[in-house]
Amino acid sequence: MSELLLKDEVYRVIGACIEVQREKGPGFDEAIYQECLEIELEAQGIPFLAQPEFQMEYKGRRLKTSFRPDLLCFGELIVELKVLDRLTSREECQLLNCLKSSRKPVGLVINFGSFPKLEWKRMALIREPGFETPKSFSL
Repeated sequence: MSELLLKDEVYRVIGACIEVQREKGPGFDEAIYQECLEIELEAQGIPFLAQPEFQMEYKGRRLKTSFRPDLLCFGELIVELKVLDRLTSREECQLLNCLKSSRKPVGLVINFGSFPKLEWKRMALIREPGFETPKSFSL
């Protein structure tokens, strides 16, 4: 079996998310968790950009609209934050689109709304010549 992409980086980001969940608990909106997580990532020395801008294209033309994932960690790991009862295929699809559009290899969708535990989903884009397929992994 091949090694997971960005395994250690994913582990560190999830650890920071668990710490935020442990400290704040459930019931806040996404903006609160985002700000807390930014503080935690900084405290743990995890490099990140909050809401970096990625340009979008359609048929080779640049769109006026861009997209901004919640976080980009280690320059390669897209992190999307949610506060929902549970994650669904809709959030997985959103993360997949973020990976395709940003051309980043790995993404996490983190759900602070699931009680009593933090919920997350890891997805990776596997690129082979002429073929790109998403792979989803739950940790």
